[in-house]
Amino acid sequence: MTALTRDTVFKPKLSQTESKADAVSRIARSMIEQEASLRQAKTARLREARLAKEAADAAATAPKPARKSAKR
Repeated sequence: MTALTRDTVFKPKLSQTESKADAVSRIARSMIEQEASLRQAKTARLREARLAKEAADAAATAPKPARKSAKR
């Protein structure tokens, strides 16, 4: 159980402007966090695709064995 102190029992009441500002701040922070998580997911997806493409290109461009030249 939490200890009863002056700060936990008597919470200061925010003014109307402060409560609106607090609500706007919370909403803005949540939007920014959501955009950041979407951006990180997209970056990870694109990185995996790039690495897979590089691996496929490296396998496709593997050095071919040299042809044996005909002796003259």
